[in-house]
Amino acid sequence: MEADVNPTESEEKVKKALWNLFGDVTTQTKPLQKGAVLTAEAKGLDTLSTLRNVLRRDRVRDASRKPLFQGMSGDAITFYLNKQVAFAGHVSFSEATSESPLGPIKVIVQCENPRELIDWLAPRTTKN
Repeated sequence: MEADVNPTESEEKVKKALWNLFGDVTTQTKPLQKGAVLTAEAKGLDTLSTLRNVLRRDRVRDASRKPLFQGMSGDAITFYLNKQVAFAGHVSFSEATSESPLGPIKVIVQCENPRELIDWLAPRTTKN
């Protein structure tokens, strides 16, 4: 996971945005010329359990499937989440740039079977 910490933002609030969706992950901060970048790395499904629960609670599992599948490449899934919405404890997928004025949270998930992971993370709730 990676999120910019802009000069106008609180690093603690950006950490809280990550924690709200991924639980108590350990973060590292790297200073940049303007602001910093906050990164976190974790292993196992436990890290994604909080996100899975938020997707279910917010009733956006079906809508979440499209950006997750679009982000699949080989053994990885890359997606972006709105940082401000994550700080509020909810989830909103975004684009890599320009959709969120403060920048998104970039998430890269590596796994053996991305399709299976997406089905676990955001199971289909409607029948097609």
